[in-house]
Amino acid sequence: MSSVDSQQRVLSGMRPTGKLHLGHYHGVLKNWVKLQHEFECFFFVADWHALTTNYDDPSMIESSVWDMVIDWLAAGVNPGSATLFIQSRVPEHAELHLLLSMITPLGWLERVPTYKDQIEKLREKDLATYGFLGYPLLQSADILMYRAGRVPVGADQVSHIEITRELARRFNHIYGREPGFEAQAEGAIVKMGKKNAKLYRALKRRYQEEGDMEALETARALLKEQQNISLGDRERLYGYIEGGGKIILPEPQALLTPESKMPGLDGHKMSKSYNNTIGLREDPDTVAQKIRTMQTDPQRVRRTDPGEPEKCPVWDLHKVYSDDDVQQWVQTGCRSAGIGCLDCKKPIIDAIVEEQKPIHERAREYESNPDLVRSIIDEGCEQARDAARDTLDEVRSAMGLGYR
Repeated sequence: MSSVDSQQRVLSGMRPTGKLHLGHYHGVLKNWVKLQHEFECFFFVADWHALTTNYDDPSMIESSVWDMVIDWLAAGVNPGSATLFIQSRVPEHAELHLLLSMITPLGWLERVPTYKDQIEKLREKDLATYGFLGYPLLQSADILMYRAGRVPVGADQVSHIEITRELARRFNHIYGREPGFEAQAEGAIVKMGKKNAKLYRALKRRYQEEGDMEALETARALLKEQQNISLGDRERLYGYIEGGGKIILPEPQALLTPESKMPGLDGHKMSKSYNNTIGLREDPDTVAQKIRTMQTDPQRVRRTDPGEPEKCPVWDLHKVYSDDDVQQWVQTGCRSAGIGCLDCKKPIIDAIVEEQKPIHERAREYESNPDLVRSIIDEGCEQARDAARDTLDEVRSAMGLGYR
């Protein structure tokens, strides 16, 4: 697979922590459903990552894995459009993690912002383990294994993509200089034919002498079109124009996802740790009960008291689920006491129940057929292993381990 094609490959994963809620749906899954039609997507269950913080109580991991996969499928993630797999079923992740650990400075891991944040947040756990320190490196191995050019993340995860980019750069710098690299690159240019060779050299000069990014993009497109050169030559020429060596592990880009606007039942961000969630597959009666018992504007004690929507958690849900007309009805009715709090909550209940209908329908199919779910994952794991082996073959060879 060429570096240029990596821009069409997306990788994302989720830790198995139980059934998902509407925050996951609006924050991650809806985006996955969209991406699977635009890119070559690999979506994985990060069960090894779950062990970095839950190593002392792994009992819930297995059931959480299957619950989560059903949630993905119910939300519309399509195994025909994306590769779905379980991290621990692709042992190549562990090998790449080990090999990358040989070149990773300790300071790089210690300075990842989420490392200190998590230690602070999870003080009750003993996280003085190599697994927890190496968590960002395992995450980098996950991404680099599939040479994914794009990784959908929230703003708080960008630092993980940055360390992955630095690792790819360091790896390519150390191992991308194969013997006779320049001679092989020059030989590959000749294979492109006179006209294309001349254009490539001109673009190379413009990028290296003037830093012209447009020339770099044009050269990438030119290389992608070439039929007369091998994949290895294409990789060499891609590295040659940048003034380095062969690009073995392409640098990924963060594909910033819109911040989830899904508030919880108390107005804070929806999260299991706040106990304020509505499950992705919650039954309609429970949804109605949870919404009806939500706190509202504390100033609105009686039905006749006027309220202020901006002080009410229910208004935050209207911003997600209601159109302009309903929002205007809420604003006017609440402030004038023209509607009661239960009146205000009814459109939210209806909208959530309606949104969940197709999710429930798809989930029933998979819940009643666990063998189908396992066969989807079996197939995905095979596809993932094929891609992983391709990368590891190159990595082992570059690191002098290709003699097996």
